[in-house]
Amino acid sequence: MSKKRVFILMGPPGAGKGTQAKRIAGLCGVPHLSTGDMLRDAVACGTALGKIAGPIMQRGELVSDELVMKMVEERLKQQDCSAGCLFDGFPRTLPQAEGLDAILGRGGFGKPLVVDLVVSSEKLLRRLTGRRTCSVGGEIYNVYDAPPKIDGVCDADGGKLVHRADDTAEVVSQRLAAYEKATKPLADYYRRQGVLRQVDASAGVEEVSRALLAVIQCAEGQ
Repeated sequence: MSKKRVFILMGPPGAGKGTQAKRIAGLCGVPHLSTGDMLRDAVACGTALGKIAGPIMQRGELVSDELVMKMVEERLKQQDCSAGCLFDGFPRTLPQAEGLDAILGRGGFGKPLVVDLVVSSEKLLRRLTGRRTCSVGGEIYNVYDAPPKIDGVCDADGGKLVHRADDTAEVVSQRLAAYEKATKPLADYYRRQGVLRQVDASAGVEEVSRALLAVIQCAEGQ
C-alpha cells in the first residue's frame, strides 16, 4: 500500500460498511476510524475537544462539523495513522468532504480512495427489517437470510434477540431517503475527482471483502 493513503467506505444503511471496514482496515494494516468512536474516546479521555463535545452529546444534540473536523485532524496526527487509515461512513455531507480534503492536504495524505458500497433498496429493506440483535452478546442475525436455530433466541448465549426500533420498515425507508438526500451527492463529488470506485455489496461478506481488496490493489497499482 502506498504511504499515507486514506480509504473511505460509503454506502447506505445496511450496506455493510461497519463489517467491511473492520476487515479491510485489518488486512491493509491501517486503523479503522469512526467519528462516533472518536467523539466518545475524546469525552472519555477528557481531551480539550472532548470537554466541549461531552455536554453537547449529553443533551442529545449533534456535534458541529467544525468540532468533528478538528477531532479528525488531531486523530490523523497520531502515530498509528502514519501509513493512512480507513473511514467508515465519514464524511456524510459535502461540507465534511471538502473539510476532510483540506485536512488530508495539510497532513500530506493526498487524495483518498473512496469506495461506494452499492445495494438495491429492496435488498437493504430486507437486510434491515430482518435484522435481530442479541441483547447479551450483540450477535446479529437476519430472520430471512441468517436466522437463529430457535426463533428469538441467540445461538451463542441464549440471549433474547431484539428488533431495533430504527429497523422497522417505516423508519428504514426514512433513513434511506435521508441518505439519498444528504450523502449520495458525495458520489458525484468524488467521481469528479476521479477517486470513486463502486463495489456490489449485495453478495456475502467474504465475496464483498474480496471485491474491495481487488479494487484497492488495482488503485494502488499492485
